[in-house]
Amino acid sequence: MKLNASYNPCRCCQAPVCNPGALTRRGLLTGAAGASLFPAMRLGALAAESGRQAPVRTPLKVQPVLVYDVPKRVEARSWRNWGAVHTEQDAAQEQGRIQREIAALASPAVEFMPLAAIKTVNEAGKIAQGPQDLTLVYAAGGSVRTHEVLAPPSKWTIMFVRHRSGPVYLWYEIAHPRFLRKTVDEYGQPGMDEQDVVVDSQSELQWRLRSLAGLKNTLGQRIVALGGAGGWGAGGRKAAESSRNVFKLDIQTVSYADLGEMIKKARANEAVVKKAQADSEAYLKQKGTTLETKREFVTNSFILTEVFQQVLDQTQTDCMTINQCMSTIMPLSETTACLPLSLLNDKGYMAFCESDFVVIPAGILLHHISGRPVFLNDPTYPHDGVVTLAHCTAPRKMDADRVEPVRIVTHFESDYGAAPKVEMRKGQHVTTLDPDFNFKRWVAFEGEIAGAPFLPICRSQIDVAFKGSNDTLVKDMKGFHWMTCYGSYVRESGYALKRIGIELQIV
Repeated sequence: MKLNASYNPCRCCQAPVCNPGALTRRGLLTGAAGASLFPAMRLGALAAESGRQAPVRTPLKVQPVLVYDVPKRVEARSWRNWGAVHTEQDAAQEQGRIQREIAALASPAVEFMPLAAIKTVNEAGKIAQGPQDLTLVYAAGGSVRTHEVLAPPSKWTIMFVRHRSGPVYLWYEIAHPRFLRKTVDEYGQPGMDEQDVVVDSQSELQWRLRSLAGLKNTLGQRIVALGGAGGWGAGGRKAAESSRNVFKLDIQTVSYADLGEMIKKARANEAVVKKAQADSEAYLKQKGTTLETKREFVTNSFILTEVFQQVLDQTQTDCMTINQCMSTIMPLSETTACLPLSLLNDKGYMAFCESDFVVIPAGILLHHISGRPVFLNDPTYPHDGVVTLAHCTAPRKMDADRVEPVRIVTHFESDYGAAPKVEMRKGQHVTTLDPDFNFKRWVAFEGEIAGAPFLPICRSQIDVAFKGSNDTLVKDMKGFHWMTCYGSYVRESGYALKRIGIELQIV
């Protein structure tokens, strides 16, 4: 086997060279920050009750392909390209290496098809017609045409090349000038750019898989809109239509009349009421839970949660939003929708207030990328590198696992019902997406929670010290509502959004 001269497997991490950034199987499954690669897999299991609609996740189907050549020596002529995979023995050993790497990358959210090894354009054509969402091309060799055929615009493609992680690949040299740029200065490969080539790094490959798995589950997501689909402000009038066109959302509507009848039946059902009483008592006994409103508001919230769960069961989805919940729901449920939405998010569902389809696609995408609950919030005016984010429906399991402390208080504007004032942890790294009304250019930033105050505004509130320019964020804020989650997911968000024609501006 012909190897790169620097190919010396490291004893400490089993990488070809000692690379602290490389991920072992355990590292890939736990993630760089110690959280699960896809925490929602744990979270969703909590909601898999008998006869209930469980949170849905469809795995990203990946076709790995090794492309190589077997050249024949011609005396006194150049007979081989760059690279160290030139024999069938080389290719067999490289297939073993690839199979070990993809075994470490596999998860419930990423399904790898059997590795293919090809040399010809015809073989590439057959691969391109397969059922995969993503073709992961290990570009040891092969012609430009072979790689072009492997990467039709109808499918996602990532090219992986080796420098020091194994035998050096031909396309480590020519991926940019020959494949991406077609021997000119401008990019010319449809659907691919410089972000779609990965050199050596399994962690770089990992976040791209996470991004595309999130995008796959976002596109076509079914969501039930209680009281109809809307959008905030004058700019949001076409938001539902744009969500259908750009994100292919399947928006199902349930009328307030139908919802009202469901609430009445639930409140008259002795078994439902009894279970709600028991569930509310158990909830309030959780460590870190403080009750600062009437207890019956909490019990009624669990009844309303059951109604929302029934709606999800009937529409066979794990995603919902509610429009004009204050004036419509309160008289029927004798509580607010704030706590029920929080409870559903903690179970792994997506449950949003406001029915604002300007921001809801951002929440769905961020949830599917991160595997965590997301916090729909009202932003304030950024100043001195800090912005306050607030709403009354925050999840407690913001990291998909640990329950944050909470004060159960009234909804602020009505001073009624039960709303969670979640004490999000100081110092926690967060990602925020700010979608625009036109579905063209979103704004994003990362930062840390500097505090969780209790101002006379929506109850769950955080001061976020954000990275980047304060002047830029103030100038370029879009839409109205934002979405925030624990963790670092700006690059994954941008990588996904560009594939559906939305630019992500990072502050």
